Amino acid sequence: MIFANNNGTIKTERNKGDKEMESRIYGYARVSTKEQCLDRQLIALREQGIEERNIIVDKESGKDLERKGYQALINTMLRRGDTLIIKSLDRLSRNKCDIKKELERFKENGIRLKVIDLPTTMIDFPDGQEWVMEMVNNILIEVLGTIAEQERNSIKQRQAEGIAAAKEKGAELGRPKAQKPENWDSVIAEMKAGNITATKAMEMLNMKRTTFYKLLNQ
Repeated sequence: MIFANNNGTIKTERNKGDKEMESRIYGYARVSTKEQCLDRQLIALREQGIEERNIIVDKESGKDLERKGYQALINTMLRRGDTLIIKSLDRLSRNKCDIKKELERFKENGIRLKVIDLPTTMIDFPDGQEWVMEMVNNILIEVLGTIAEQERNSIKQRQAEGIAAAKEKGAELGRPKAQKPENWDSVIAEMKAGNITATKAMEMLNMKRTTFYKLLNQ
């Protein structure tokens, strides 16, 4: 099993003596924090007969794809003809757009993805029926693309509805307007009379220069 090191270095290169056409099966497991347990995923991967040295593990968030172990896996380990096995799609990422991009990457590079929780992807098709696997991949990519688009539209709609509701209630959006402190009038009067400088007035009002002059010019 390969864990991402704290310094970000992972020894992952294939041996130079490996046959060029030799295909391998890799497993990938991920949890979001160091406190979470990987056991369930690792057991499922081992049951698929994956060699311990070919199981890559990350303990990082799935908010994006920038994880040391995963980047090493896709950039220096996986080759055309290889198979990657994961427990569930969200082990790749929590982001549907990222998952869709990775599925397309695997398809373009001749890497087969098997998802244990999606039994259809686990079927080994006989020679000549690879089109079935291709069809399954295309369906997954299309479905994930649709879901991602729906999620983006839902977020935009909720934001627009929230802004409209706030405006209807008379709420002011953006940064709250700066308020004049209680001693504003007396301090400004002293400044205009020439008794104190503007710098001294700002100090007495506990106010930054930009805020001070903005209120002064209102």
